[in-house]
Amino acid sequence: MLNLGPIAFATPWLLLGLLILPILWLLLRAVPPAPIRRRFPGVALLLGLTDDTSQTDRTPWWLLLLRLIAVAAIITAFAGPVLNPDEDTPGTGPLLIVVDGTWADARDWPRRVDRIDAALTEAARDGRTAALVALTDLPPEPPVFQDAQAVRQRIPALQPHPYAPDSDALTHWADSLTGQFDTFWMSDGLARNSRDALLAALESHGTVTAFESPRPVLGLRAAQFEDDNVTVTALRATSGIEVETTITAIGLDPAGVERRLSSAIATFEATATQATATFDLPPELRNRVTRFEIQGMRSAGAVTLTDDALKRREVALLAGASDREALDLLSPLHYLEQALIPTADLIDGTLQDVLLANPDAIILADVGTLTAIEADTMLDWVESGGLLVRFAGPRLAASDISRIDEDPLMPVRLRIGGRSIGGAMSWGEPKVLAPFPASSPFFGLTIPDDVAVTAQVVAQPDPTLAQRVIAQLADGTPLVTRKSAGSGSIVLFHVTANAEWSTLPLSGLFVQMLERLAVSTRPSAPTAEDLIGTTWMAEDVLDAFGDLIRADTLPGVDGEALATATPSAMMPPGLYAGEDRRIAVNVIGRDDTLIATTWPARIAVEGLDVVRETLLKGWLLAAALVLLTIDIIASLALSGRLRGPRAAAVATVLIALMIAPQARAQDDSFAIAATADVVLAYVVTGDTRVDEMSDAGLYGLSNTLFQRTSIEPSFPVGIDLETDELAFFPFIYWPITADQQLPTREAYAKLNRYLRSGGMILFDTRDADLARFGSSSPQGRKLQAIARGLDIPALEPIPQDHVLTRTFYLLQDFPGRHPSRDVWVEAAPAGAEISDGMPFRDLNDGVTPVVVGGNDWAAAWATDRQGNPLVPIGRGMAGERQREIALRFGVNLIMHVLTGNYKSDQVHVPALLDRLGQ
Repeated sequence: MLNLGPIAFATPWLLLGLLILPILWLLLRAVPPAPIRRRFPGVALLLGLTDDTSQTDRTPWWLLLLRLIAVAAIITAFAGPVLNPDEDTPGTGPLLIVVDGTWADARDWPRRVDRIDAALTEAARDGRTAALVALTDLPPEPPVFQDAQAVRQRIPALQPHPYAPDSDALTHWADSLTGQFDTFWMSDGLARNSRDALLAALESHGTVTAFESPRPVLGLRAAQFEDDNVTVTALRATSGIEVETTITAIGLDPAGVERRLSSAIATFEATATQATATFDLPPELRNRVTRFEIQGMRSAGAVTLTDDALKRREVALLAGASDREALDLLSPLHYLEQALIPTADLIDGTLQDVLLANPDAIILADVGTLTAIEADTMLDWVESGGLLVRFAGPRLAASDISRIDEDPLMPVRLRIGGRSIGGAMSWGEPKVLAPFPASSPFFGLTIPDDVAVTAQVVAQPDPTLAQRVIAQLADGTPLVTRKSAGSGSIVLFHVTANAEWSTLPLSGLFVQMLERLAVSTRPSAPTAEDLIGTTWMAEDVLDAFGDLIRADTLPGVDGEALATATPSAMMPPGLYAGEDRRIAVNVIGRDDTLIATTWPARIAVEGLDVVRETLLKGWLLAAALVLLTIDIIASLALSGRLRGPRAAAVATVLIALMIAPQARAQDDSFAIAATADVVLAYVVTGDTRVDEMSDAGLYGLSNTLFQRTSIEPSFPVGIDLETDELAFFPFIYWPITADQQLPTREAYAKLNRYLRSGGMILFDTRDADLARFGSSSPQGRKLQAIARGLDIPALEPIPQDHVLTRTFYLLQDFPGRHPSRDVWVEAAPAGAEISDGMPFRDLNDGVTPVVVGGNDWAAAWATDRQGNPLVPIGRGMAGERQREIALRFGVNLIMHVLTGNYKSDQVHVPALLDRLGQ
């Protein structure tokens, strides 16, 4: 291959043909030959006459030049010119492509995928075998080198993970490598202790080339609450120039819709790798914040989740009347206020005002009888999830509350009067506390030796008393009791909230007990000792791109592992809930820093930019054809045969021959491909990752239809709503992304015509949250915006007797990658009830035009060209069963859209009843 600047020639010897151009010039000048000039006297008779036609006596120089350029273009085209040729020396051995696959890769993931695809394309052209391995998802065996084109089919299934590779797993995998191969390492740009050992292992098998993005990696540490402000620290891996970064606080508004609540600027100094943003938020707004994120960056490291450590609970304090209120140390609320002010927001006011504020907890210190209205309102608040904590005192001991019958706002019945210990008119000594049992929320707390009780109210014996005692004295007398009431609970301390009856309020144990009851929350993360023996369930987890995903199917996590707060495959970053609090596990810890990778000088480091080769042969031949066409027109003009209407006709014909066939061929080829066979279509969203998954998902569903039914679909097609005709496709899969553009008015008109003419669109928000059409997720809100311009009928959750449950398979669940059953279809007409003798309603006589869900069906259907699943579903055999049900739902969808109400006919009722075992 001959390189001339940015252009190379595959067969440069053909350029020798350019040497004949001077000879061709001479030949063309000689044709036609110049006439011999003779002087003839009779020519004088022709003077003054005009001739409408004329012929040149020789070929004009510009026409000769035009022909020479056309010939030169043809010669150059067959020499195989290539723009931006690959100058790398072709490899000869196996190629291993190693991808870090961490959250730091997510921001540039499309570019990394393009670079991997280019590397595998080059390997296939050079006849090399290849293997593709993600370090965050290591295979159990050494890499198997296959044909590079086959490895390319696995690229859509390659996804980053929101955690770093496991060092021990990397060491074990590196030790299993054998043979000689070259390595392309797609690095995320972050230094880790495991890199040096892995690099040494890879270099022992061949050369290593690293690929990194020049953009610095950014991340966020967990938010901190300091001096009534929330501070968020931003990190970057490399310093260099002063940069401003916008950090946004995201949370729920009063309507439960996720919104941007506030934003602040973090400024990196030129030499700094850390910057701090400060948020001055009122308590109500601060408690609504669910996460902070770097604006405009899709990465799990650019998101930090908040938990109960940031939120300050709202606690209302109410006390009964006291003759000694003026003395702070004897006030029923003094010690409570001192314990709660550092970690909670206190609410003052009457009981009615407090209940209107809907606090997290209400503490009643020596409050006796409540009015009937107050008691009913308080009970409703507790049953709705509130926490009521009551402290005893002289007023409560002297009242008749919960004596004969248990009061709804008391956890136990009380004896008349109280118990006094250690006085001159009593018996015994002050009592100390017994160790807390394992079932108590106070289990594990250390009891100081100086905590003693001198007086208390006493619970009456009851068969359920033992279950309600969560703290007791050394002699077995209940000290703290609790019962559940609806979604809330009621707790009674059998002593006063001040030091009148015990020394408990004077000790640090008092604060710890309030924390364990979730009256207040600690600003610091719990230690491993606090979490021993506990199990935490994941509520929401982050993917590598920083999107929150419901985690209902993930197993529980041991408290000891949660204390380390190090994300892994078994404990991805997210929110984990225990009995009384939630803990956030973030990608970047409180003390972590980001350090850029430093590669040895012997390692070649390249960027992620892909400069693809462009073949110029077709362009040069087209240019030559255009020049020859111009030559024909010019020759006709010079010969006098191209005048008036004839010239316009020739020009029109030439333009039609050059342009119309290409446009028509494109339109016809699209129409023929879409109508020759059954073709499933998906909407192109512009997100490469989503579009590739849609294509793979419909390909897997088409294969399933081909194997199990009489339908033989062709390859799926991606459609552009603005330019492509929709009527060719019976079924369109529309994955919803948060940033896709709304259709234009013309596209909406096509969509509405499509829905009215019998087509079906499956809207998939892919978020498994369709309780209100996914309104709590960005994809759900985008679906609502898209649906406003569509002529969609009334919808309802798919009923158990819908025709979709029996078009081919008998189904009651419709899972995809997510197992949610919230799928919406066209609502049944009024009066469509079960008739006598019919097991099903005569529901939806025609095809439902839309199906709305969020189960990410494309991911469950997706396979490569060999039929291997691309996305893992669930765990073990349960996951494979879920994938099978998802495929069956897809089969039912396509059969439904192609057969309409066929399965609603009475002729099928006996067979269906027999299948159902009725």
